[in-house]
Amino acid sequence: MKSSRHSRHVTSKWKKNAVLMQSSKLRAYLPETRRFSKEHLSNMLMKHKMVYVKPVNGTWGNGVMRVEYRPHQRQGSYQFQLEKIVRSYGSIDELYASIKKHKFRGSYLIQQGIDLLKYDQRRFDLRVMVQRTPQKVWTTTGIIGRLAHPKKIVTNYHSDGKLVAAEKLLTPYLKGPRLKSYMSTLQDFGEDIADHLKITFPGLREIGVDVAIDQKLRPWILEVNTSPDPFIFRKLKDKSIFRTIMKYARAYGKYK
Repeated sequence: MKSSRHSRHVTSKWKKNAVLMQSSKLRAYLPETRRFSKEHLSNMLMKHKMVYVKPVNGTWGNGVMRVEYRPHQRQGSYQFQLEKIVRSYGSIDELYASIKKHKFRGSYLIQQGIDLLKYDQRRFDLRVMVQRTPQKVWTTTGIIGRLAHPKKIVTNYHSDGKLVAAEKLLTPYLKGPRLKSYMSTLQDFGEDIADHLKITFPGLREIGVDVAIDQKLRPWILEVNTSPDPFIFRKLKDKSIFRTIMKYARAYGKYK
């Protein structure tokens, strides 16, 4: 079996995050991330008030929990949401015990929560697709928006999220030349991430970067998928985007 260094697919969120943290340029765009423990959970909640607890090797948003500390809440200062169910507790001990009970087996991490932009009262983030061309240059081939189900915390299409053109979701916040410039910045952002990751993982041929946009329009790297689903881009009106993605995917042998 190949080592993760030469693999085209790196599953561990922790490993990818650690590599990105080595970049002084990208570090500022990474939410604070810690291994899951009661001490880290308590400290992160005091500092950020909202965090996400997620499986280190999870996919499609499965097992992800949104955890909040609300000191002035009457029903319970601590709460977490998994799927559509919200549970409240009066102490960090009760919260931690319940999260442990509901989480999957395997390692989890805690990630600083980002207050996502909303469209039509629903949270959204963006998937930035970056691929290696036959000329061995990284290029951003597509950006698509992922609109969360109204009652869910994750935006993934496989968790009832809706795929929408990124420009449409961003238009209430950015217009005309500013929107065009912002999209160009996101393209560069994706390529910078790929360029940095390939140093440690030279086997990579494609990445899908999940980018959160906060209320100040600052992008955050939520996660990097090294085997992203290209078929979500079929939902875009511009069919040339999907064709380009598939052309490169076939060139590096993902599809025949």
